[in-house]
Amino acid sequence: MRNICFVFILMLFVGCGSNKIVYDYDSKTDFTSFKTFNFYDDAGNGMNELDVKRAQGIIENELIRKGFKKVESPDFLINFMSQKMDLEENNSVGVGIGGGRNVGFGISAGIPIGSKKINEELTIEFVNTKTNELFWQGVSIKKIKEKIKPQEREVYLKEVVRKTFEKYPPSKK
Repeated sequence: MRNICFVFILMLFVGCGSNKIVYDYDSKTDFTSFKTFNFYDDAGNGMNELDVKRAQGIIENELIRKGFKKVESPDFLINFMSQKMDLEENNSVGVGIGGGRNVGFGISAGIPIGSKKINEELTIEFVNTKTNELFWQGVSIKKIKEKIKPQEREVYLKEVVRKTFEKYPPSKK
């Protein structure tokens, strides 16, 4: 029960911002021909080494869950990267003191509330190893706390990767 409460609290802290996901893909691609994957050696641009390991493991697990297999000579290679952008903070409380009647006196102060937030953009790309061409890309943009604990980071990355792969492979219309 205690673990469930902990996970719930983590989700509240990490999930405070909505997750926007944008997809793009080559509509001429036969997605059923891709069964195996691996990662570029330099995947994880913009991430620290710990986040690269986390993200790679989470992406790998999600693809295996979807029926793909990681091999040395794959059908497609995966690149992923992160970019962080500062947000302007509007969360503050104003305190003021005023004067009365013909007295021109006033004091005001703004007190910031909460921790600083940033937008993190996580991009995941699939490249056909036969043609060396990009055939699918998912970009997730989410507002997160600037200083995030390792456990929160793990939960955040799992959520982002799961949501990014919800619409992979793209459905034919």
